[in-house]
Amino acid sequence: MTHFSFTYRNADLEAYSDFRQQIRRFLSRDPAAQTPRADCWSQFDAGFSRRLAEEGLLGLTWPKQYGGQERSALERFILLEELLAAGVPVAAHWISERQVGPLLLRYGTEAQKEAYLPAILRAELFFCIGLSEPDSGSDLASLRTRADRTEGGWIVNGRKIWTSNAHRSHFMVLLCRTSPGSQRHQGLSQLIIDMKSPGLTIRPIPNISREHEFNEVTFDDVFVPEDRLIGSEGNGWEQVTSELAFERSGPERFMSSFVLLRQLRQSGHQLPPEMLGELTGRFMALRSLSISVAAMLDEGKLPNLEAALVKELGSRLEQDIGEALLNCLDAMPDPDSAASYERLLAQNLLHAPSYSIRGGAREILRGIIARGLGMR
Repeated sequence: MTHFSFTYRNADLEAYSDFRQQIRRFLSRDPAAQTPRADCWSQFDAGFSRRLAEEGLLGLTWPKQYGGQERSALERFILLEELLAAGVPVAAHWISERQVGPLLLRYGTEAQKEAYLPAILRAELFFCIGLSEPDSGSDLASLRTRADRTEGGWIVNGRKIWTSNAHRSHFMVLLCRTSPGSQRHQGLSQLIIDMKSPGLTIRPIPNISREHEFNEVTFDDVFVPEDRLIGSEGNGWEQVTSELAFERSGPERFMSSFVLLRQLRQSGHQLPPEMLGELTGRFMALRSLSISVAAMLDEGKLPNLEAALVKELGSRLEQDIGEALLNCLDAMPDPDSAASYERLLAQNLLHAPSYSIRGGAREILRGIIARGLGMR
């Protein structure tokens, strides 16, 4: 049976109150914070990301030699908490800083680290992630995009789908099959793909809120140089699963809807006290678990089970918040409404169905949790 370790306490958070105030001062004067968004970590604004970088608020935990500050994971948690609570658009740097950087720090060559990490922390270089495929569903190991050896590198053919911000990114970290005859979880590798490569086509997939975030990316004989391999050839499954704790455990998994609760008081609407108490209790429990995962990551651990719990329980909470607040209105809110509360609630409700899928489908996560708890 797995035992959970809640390493950090509220006292630890209070020790960084000056840092929290620094972030709030920055946000109070930044124009992006004047119009908050629900689900703000899917909103792309390169200018805001660059201003954040200029303030020294990217790559807090990364080594100084690559532009980081070697600060604690708890300080990074505080930063994310404040950005999400303010509803600012952080998608431009989000995947690069959250997943790609830690991946390269763990598995990348020195040349790759020097080429990509400082530019990521200056918010000059943005990455997307190539995982899902049209015929794979949630079964990532069944992917069919392949990379065949050629002189000086690989030739890639295949398709990826639901690739967030592929049309705005400079590079992609692609998971593909480099040994076609191998077993499902073997023979997979990760390659760095230049998004301007000949043979690469990006097709937009508008979402239900009429925004262009998702894309289908097609590879037709795309050449990838030898030095773009991340880690070891054939080790892609282990490498990609090492990223999952970073992707699933952060406060974005339960704070996309938090800006709604902040606006609730100003809107004149009220939730029944028992409902507000229930949502608050669930939020605080998830916050404690997420902070604990941050501590485990700080210690070099890979808490995939705990991260799956954060993601699954957080997605459910975020969907429940939207439904609870909708009951305070007489009609479905208008996403173009001048009233900020109704606008934010409409944004939340339009994005909420995707919470059950992104970062791992609900059924897959429950299987991971059951195995981790020794139940299957």
